[in-house]
Amino acid sequence: MKIEKIKKLSNNKYKIVFDNKESITTYEDVILEENILYKKELDTELINKINIKNNYYKVYTKTLKYIMTKLRSEKEIKEYLNKELLEEKDKIKIINKLKENRMLNDDNYYIAYISDRIRLSNDGPYKIKNYLLEHNIEESKIEEELSKYNEEIYSKLEKLINKKIKTNKDSNYIMKQKITNYFINLGYSKSMIDEILSNINIDNTDLIKKEYEKQYKKLSRKYSGEELTYKIKNNLYKKGFKIDEINKIL
Repeated sequence: MKIEKIKKLSNNKYKIVFDNKESITTYEDVILEENILYKKELDTELINKINIKNNYYKVYTKTLKYIMTKLRSEKEIKEYLNKELLEEKDKIKIINKLKENRMLNDDNYYIAYISDRIRLSNDGPYKIKNYLLEHNIEESKIEEELSKYNEEIYSKLEKLINKKIKTNKDSNYIMKQKITNYFINLGYSKSMIDEILSNINIDNTDLIKKEYEKQYKKLSRKYSGEELTYKIKNNLYKKGFKIDEINKIL
């Protein structure tokens, strides 16, 4: 078919209009690769070739937009491309092109990811590490980068634990159990949690008094004397208060 005109569109696209008023839209790269600007007509073979290349550049453009929303690992890009109807050689070509353009770099990815999670989330180092291992980042690289944030991690955990303590309504024993389990699940080491908790001295007096009054009000309707004292003492003990703390209040 004879080419009547080639019109430039947005997003690096071109519209090729033929003399029969039919048209085909393609990408700038295809125009240059096939030297279309200097052709007066396109045969069926070349049009088919353009359509095949259009699919490639369509997927490449989509992948580029996907990776520009945030940094992606090579594994993420491979999984993204596997959802597209594209030959394996073209998937490899896209990945290599992204690497050449410095849009895809696993070293940049894991360094940026660690920095973001340390500063912008409550995730601990083990959670961060496990996530990056799933993205095929070398364990030694992850550990080396995380070690640069040791002081920052400790300081952040200390602040988070103190924040939890301020809203605590449990005995020291139960509180420490809950805090330990909570931050282990967030990816912090038990030894670091224990060290911070051991340096925190919490006075349970007011908490025991409140719990004592609550138990007394509830149990005094049914019990009295030594039996009442025993029941209250037993309930306070079950809630994690120490015997000497309970005896002091009683």
